[in-house]
Amino acid sequence: MTGEAITQATGLCDGDDRLVSADEPLLGLHLRCGGEMPGTIAVPALLEAVRKSRRFGMKLARPVVARDGSDEVTAWVEVEPQGDGMSRITVRHWQVRALPPELVDSADRQAQIDCDLAEFHARLDGGQAVLTAQAEAADLKLLAQTMLAARGRAWFEMVAVEGVAAGQALHWRMLHGAAVRVNGSDRQWRATLVPQVGVPQVGVPQAGVPQAGVPQAGKGDAPGGFDLYLTSDTPLPTLPEPTDAGPRGDSRLIGRDVAPVLRQPIARIIANAETIRTRMAGPLAEEYSNYAADIAAAGQHLLALIDDLADLEVVESDDFSTAPDRIDLADVARRAAGILGVRAREQGIIVDAPRAGEVLPAIAEFRRVLQVLLNLLGNAIRYSPANSQVWIRLSQEGDMAQVIVADQGPGIAADQQTKVFEKFERLGRSGDGGSGLGLYISRRLARAMGGDLTVESAPGQGARFVLSVPVAPSEG
Repeated sequence: MTGEAITQATGLCDGDDRLVSADEPLLGLHLRCGGEMPGTIAVPALLEAVRKSRRFGMKLARPVVARDGSDEVTAWVEVEPQGDGMSRITVRHWQVRALPPELVDSADRQAQIDCDLAEFHARLDGGQAVLTAQAEAADLKLLAQTMLAARGRAWFEMVAVEGVAAGQALHWRMLHGAAVRVNGSDRQWRATLVPQVGVPQVGVPQAGVPQAGVPQAGKGDAPGGFDLYLTSDTPLPTLPEPTDAGPRGDSRLIGRDVAPVLRQPIARIIANAETIRTRMAGPLAEEYSNYAADIAAAGQHLLALIDDLADLEVVESDDFSTAPDRIDLADVARRAAGILGVRAREQGIIVDAPRAGEVLPAIAEFRRVLQVLLNLLGNAIRYSPANSQVWIRLSQEGDMAQVIVADQGPGIAADQQTKVFEKFERLGRSGDGGSGLGLYISRRLARAMGGDLTVESAPGQGARFVLSVPVAPSEG
């Protein structure tokens, strides 16, 4: 073809990468890839071109390739900034060809491989909110704890998705295959999202793996839920096995041998119970939904107990140590409040966290401090009356930085304030799902980081738990 190529479609996007208008066939491709109108550009190659054009402030032209189910679309795209953050998209040379069967099969095989090799699995509802989470890798355990503490929040709010701004909601098709970063892990992870298309069976590994390609749960259909898998091409460094177990021998039975064996079947029971409870598999009578909720709650209690026992073995081992780093206690406190915000709101409790801009540098291990604060804040929410308030405050006493979690609960008598940190001590409480290990483990962690965990309270006046860690010296 000579001269100016025929324009086959035009579109307009705003400064937030949202496609606000588009002609066919660009509009159809955007919608079939999971986009909305208006909505974030759902074709990854086009999204990258728009962002580069805006960054350099100049017209950009390049070929774009996208997969639409079993077809491959190629086109020549020109992106030109229009001012006020808007960009004009012009599409030429639009071509569609069927993908060879071996490529379609390759996508199926890659999805199956990702699921088989995954070191993390979560069950999500139709809005990508977390129902259950289970980590096989040690560096993803904090993510699993975070997701379990924040059930009801979208999973992508708790990781960093490459190329996606924090808090930006995306269609599942755009997140399938995305690169993600996880707090507490130095490895890069790949997300695999498998839409739920049938009733999963208890005991069947990797339930819900698609039979004809992950991205094919109906073009434009809204699945009732998802399985999320995280895989990494980088193996987790392994520590050499000890040559001498010492006079006491290696007693880490739960963490080393029992916990990994128990977690998978229990997590599968929880996932299937949540699938039934949320009616993802179809209509269900209320009494059966409530029964499934009881099964899920019992499974979650058992899984939490296993995790607590595994943590107990770790913190009581002779070689236990933390990995201190320079952290911002205010940031960690805000993260803990964000994670448990849904649970607090469900009980009408307001969590008053440190304001944006507040900073308190400290020397401690990020994931261990977050673990302690999640325990303290979770307890405060659990034992506070409805429509009350929980405060998280910061202070500095000499060379120690402090985070204070205060509530309006029933309080703790003076003669009980030492016992509350003992193993399996629940002060006569029953039926609240606690193991009586959280505060014991939290104090051990605080002291391992060179700090402490204390409580100030009186009956009927709530409680103030104070986590102290070394303050960070000023830089420069």
